[in-house]
Amino acid sequence: MGIFEQLFGLKCPGCDTPLTRATICLECEHALVPRHVPGFVYLGDYQRFGRLSRSIKYGGQSKLAEVLGRKMALGVRQAEWQLAGVTAVPTMLHRQAQRGYNQSELLARAAAEALKVPFKPVLQRAVYTKSQTKKTLAERLALPEDSFRATAKVGGVWLLIDDVLTTGTTYKRARAALLEAGAAKVHGAAIAVKSPHTLSEFSL
Repeated sequence: MGIFEQLFGLKCPGCDTPLTRATICLECEHALVPRHVPGFVYLGDYQRFGRLSRSIKYGGQSKLAEVLGRKMALGVRQAEWQLAGVTAVPTMLHRQAQRGYNQSELLARAAAEALKVPFKPVLQRAVYTKSQTKKTLAERLALPEDSFRATAKVGGVWLLIDDVLTTGTTYKRARAALLEAGAAKVHGAAIAVKSPHTLSEFSL
């Protein structure tokens, strides 16, 4: 048993093994490597690593977002995207107030810092919806097209970060708002993706 587990009862958010180092175990950190599909970078399979998002959202593990954001930045550098800015898929204000942060914004800020590119919160929720985790598949796919709006005009190529992608609908709506605000192209990044095939339409 490691010192972290002995002292605090901490377990790795990726695999539940006792932690012998801060944040995440070495095995999971090595398994989280940038994966690329056209226009998108993600770090792992949703079935294995979707739980990392829940650890940040509900477990208060905000420091984990720094580790994962830097790994996303590595994927961006590998893809050689020349970015004008980085932003995040916004959450509802009351949810952000409950948690004290937006988990996607923590990831985006860490990635932007590693890339030395400005982070700007240029999107906001325009339509109230219940949590995606509480929706049926049909409800997720039916997310209103005007769910997001931009708070400022943008230009150039942008990176849009979400924590995870399941159906891809939330990302698609946020991406459309960013394009409407003037972005020439929008690339994306997330911790985990349920099905990379859902990202095929975002390569343009």
